[in-house]
Amino acid sequence: MDTSFIKGIIPPIVTPIKEDETLDEAALRNLIDFIIDGGCSGILAFGSNGEFYMMEEEEMERALAVMLDQVDGRVPLYMGVGSIRTSKCIRIAQMGASMGAKAVSILQPMFIKPTDEELKGHIKSIAASVPDTAVLLYNNPGRCGYAMSQELVEELAHSVPNLVGMKDSSGDLTQTIEFIRRNADVGFRVMCGKDTLIYSGLCVGAVGAVCSTANYLPALVCSIYDRYVAGDLKGSLEAQWRLNPIRLATDKSSFPVATKDLANLLGLQVGSPYLPNLSSPAKQQENLRKQLLDGGFPVVG
Repeated sequence: MDTSFIKGIIPPIVTPIKEDETLDEAALRNLIDFIIDGGCSGILAFGSNGEFYMMEEEEMERALAVMLDQVDGRVPLYMGVGSIRTSKCIRIAQMGASMGAKAVSILQPMFIKPTDEELKGHIKSIAASVPDTAVLLYNNPGRCGYAMSQELVEELAHSVPNLVGMKDSSGDLTQTIEFIRRNADVGFRVMCGKDTLIYSGLCVGAVGAVCSTANYLPALVCSIYDRYVAGDLKGSLEAQWRLNPIRLATDKSSFPVATKDLANLLGLQVGSPYLPNLSSPAKQQENLRKQLLDGGFPVVG
């Protein structure tokens, strides 16, 4: 299976919605063009910043159809799968694969805390349901309450033919290194999942990063990767330093509303988060605005 497309900067695209919480198709199409024009190597649909947990399957299907139409083959589109129930994950994975998604990304189930044996069965079942599609794991212990173990990932990487990589959002560089080292013999491709660690991840063998900040600052985020692969390590690190204060400022908002707040401040008009989340309060909005201005980005919202 060709996995060479799994690289670069991939934003977990936000889902623009109108006041009645229906999809804002025009805003979504505009955002896709903005992301691609900014240099991103792919788009992840229904990641955590895409608020997948708020969406019904028919809403996902409609949004995915719009995304695939607007992307029009310019970059690969990854289908995020993050439900708790295995059978629902299988339906969503198959929906993505049948509609044209290039790969499927599986988040470990939230709320419950399965054993490794249970989690292995969950992942294997989803991967087997889309045997001709590349599958990646998405390790996010901060949101799910537990991590995928090194032993589990190593076993799956060496036994599931279409399981070819992962996004590691642990924020623990040792974990990222070990995911890479222990599975390098099968060409397992690891993406960094922390925007503040893109440069560091690349230094230890990651092939790219999945970054929420690439929704609204794609050119800056992509410059970290592009400069690194071009051999400009100093320039890559300087771009990482420029990004970090903006990304760190988002931690003062409830998750994941700051991504939409920042996109709106930069004029992308992606709307509000799904309720019960609310846009950041005025004091935090001003903090986000200040970080953008300090970083040299013109605020229009």
